[in-house]
Amino acid sequence: MHVISVSPDSVTATPNATMTGHAAPSRGSSELSTWHVDMAAGITGPEHSVSREQVWLLTAGSLEVTCDGRTEKVAAGQTLVLPPDVLRQIHATERFEAYVAMRADGVASVPGTEGTRVLPWAQ
Repeated sequence: MHVISVSPDSVTATPNATMTGHAAPSRGSSELSTWHVDMAAGITGPEHSVSREQVWLLTAGSLEVTCDGRTEKVAAGQTLVLPPDVLRQIHATERFEAYVAMRADGVASVPGTEGTRVLPWAQ
């Protein structure tokens, strides 16, 4: 059993959002990663894909997500399931907060760049 507390080392701020890591291999989880996303209104993240399925539970605000060419609005109280290896882009129609769960070994790919990127908040 592991009890995980948030620390400054758990927080990653990017130009697009702030991610606060919860469960992850570096914090005692062997299979899953979970984190909190806080994204300001009007921000659009980069188009990217992730190698593992992600489940997003929106707890505040709303977002628009374009995934595999289809755009959906997701609001607080709804859950978004994003498939692996499919291009997606998140736009904050208003400030939103969400909790995300994913297998711990997921990596991101960005069109036009080589290789993959680890998600530091999920490691």
